[in-house]
Amino acid sequence: MPIYRFGSRYSRWDGSQQIGPLSADDLMRAMSDDLMQDGDVNRALQRLFRWGFQRPDGENVPGLQGLMQRLRERRQQQLEQYNLQSMLNDIAERIEQIVATEREGIERRLDKTSTGEQRSSSRSGAASPPSDDDSGSPRDSVPEGQPSSRGGETGQSGQGNREKEQQSGNTDGSADPDLQKLLEAMAERRVQQLDALPKDPAAAIRALTEYDFMSPEARQQFQELLDMLQQQMTQQMFQGMQQALSQMTPEDLGEMRQMMQELNEMLEARRRGDDPGFQEFMHRWGQFFGPGVNSLDELMERMQQQMGAMRQLMQSMTSDQRGQLQGLMQAAMQDEGLREQMARLGENLGALIPPEQWQRGYEFSGDESLTLEQAIRLMDRLGDYDKLESEFRDVRDWDDLAALDDTKIRDLLGEEEEEQLNQLRQIARMLEQAGYIRQTRRGYELTPQGVRKIGEKALTDIFADLKRDRAGQHDLRREGGSGDRTDVTKAYEFGDPFLLDIPKTIMNAIQRGESPSSDAPGVRLLPRDFEVYRTEYTTRTATVLMVDMSRSMLYNGCFNAAKRVALALDSLIRGKYPRDHLSIIGFSYLAQEIKPADLPSIDWNEYNYGTNMQHGFQLARQILGREKGANRQIIVITDGEPTAHFDNGHVRFSYPPTPRTFQETLREVIRCTRDGITINTFMLERSPYMVQFI
Repeated sequence: MPIYRFGSRYSRWDGSQQIGPLSADDLMRAMSDDLMQDGDVNRALQRLFRWGFQRPDGENVPGLQGLMQRLRERRQQQLEQYNLQSMLNDIAERIEQIVATEREGIERRLDKTSTGEQRSSSRSGAASPPSDDDSGSPRDSVPEGQPSSRGGETGQSGQGNREKEQQSGNTDGSADPDLQKLLEAMAERRVQQLDALPKDPAAAIRALTEYDFMSPEARQQFQELLDMLQQQMTQQMFQGMQQALSQMTPEDLGEMRQMMQELNEMLEARRRGDDPGFQEFMHRWGQFFGPGVNSLDELMERMQQQMGAMRQLMQSMTSDQRGQLQGLMQAAMQDEGLREQMARLGENLGALIPPEQWQRGYEFSGDESLTLEQAIRLMDRLGDYDKLESEFRDVRDWDDLAALDDTKIRDLLGEEEEEQLNQLRQIARMLEQAGYIRQTRRGYELTPQGVRKIGEKALTDIFADLKRDRAGQHDLRREGGSGDRTDVTKAYEFGDPFLLDIPKTIMNAIQRGESPSSDAPGVRLLPRDFEVYRTEYTTRTATVLMVDMSRSMLYNGCFNAAKRVALALDSLIRGKYPRDHLSIIGFSYLAQEIKPADLPSIDWNEYNYGTNMQHGFQLARQILGREKGANRQIIVITDGEPTAHFDNGHVRFSYPPTPRTFQETLREVIRCTRDGITINTFMLERSPYMVQFI
């Protein structure tokens, strides 16, 4: 037996891939089962765009649930990729790099000064007169990285050294040994300070804040680290905060402290129930919060969103990790007033915003490293995943579906998913344009054309596996024999009907090498040259449609749907399969045959209780007994289990149904089965008794 190997290759969406277009027929096939259950078009459409469906070719068209699952998978992929501990490790490594750079700078300054002293001594021994640009002058020997008061630095010893250097002026090299000793003593103190730095990153940052750097590179690296921590802390609260705290003037810092104090006072007034004075506050400080904030509730929501990523990050960490990050933030915030106001702001927002509205934390399990900035951006993206999933979950109708943000879907899921969502939005419009549904004041409903389409799908399912019988219009999955001729040909085999395809037969002989000649003007044929037409069978069937007419069909809202199906089956069988036989039986307390002309006017039985399937099967078996074909079947449309049966010529009703009712009904089912009759049941309700009986 040959072995077939199948493989698939997947690639990222690049716009060249094509998503197969949807057709109204595909949509009707997908909705037919739901429509036959309750006949509610609006509910069937909702199930379609929520759960998706499968095309006839086997391709799955995802619904909102499928898109939500992809969203969860993307989010889980992020969680399984990264390690939050690496963020703290990155900060610790940056501190180590700053210390290493400072140590290298100290060594470099000592080496440079020592070399300059040696050159100065050599020139002095040669009795050469000093000049203004002599490299051995004390001014040239002063290390470039020696701390000063620039940029707000507080190194007092560096300032004293700078004054001593200025006092020495441009003298001869005799001052170099003193300056070298001074520099060595200062370098030794710096090294001792570096050796004594705490291992905890937050404590190390506090110590380095008081440290007077000798290396400009190390000072710059440390300031960049402080700026990063400060910006992550302030920008998560205030959209308009773009300037680093280190670049603010004292007036800017004072203004920010005043803004935060008034913000806290406004929130505390809200907590007390007093007038918060929102308009006056926004008139003074609106630039910190961006446009579009028109009320205190909107301001709190805006700040909640901006602070969400940092709070989410905190909640995703262990208690030790959370303590380390909080310590780092506090150490970086050197302004005591700002630090107090930010802590006060966090308490006020926590009291005013319910805890369940704060975004939850996540569990990370990956190995890939990331920085604090990357972690904040990652939390923003994970929060976007959560919001989009919530929007998917809140979709109830077509307006909600149309309101979903295409840009957000394309960013978080991709262009393929965006295209699939657009297809879902067009479902109702496509069905309406095809004439299968129409919109009314109560929503969508089926048109007669849509009812026939449902019946066609039902017939296709029912007649999917037919046995060979007398000629009809039903296709069989079987070829050969004395059936109808097709347009497909094959090489002749013994037993095939001799339906010769003459042109192909002659061409087979010519391809074999035969050709006309003067001696033999014709083409000589051999049996292997014969090409014959394939044949196929069509068959017929006899069907009895049993429609439940009990009052429960009306109470459950199923009778109109069953009536539509009966009408569709009748019109389809009589139109598409005219050789078939169709009878219709209505059953409730008793069963009776219904003429096709009376089908549009049938109604449920409101006078008698009971669902007498036994009588219905008995009457159907009698009708089909007059049909001698091999394909005989009963189609039952009901919303419940049998609740009545014949007993000594009288109808016995009981609900819940008794075992005797089940037994008598099943006896009639067995008789139908013995006569070769197939029974297909459409359950419009799935009660426990009904499922047990079926």
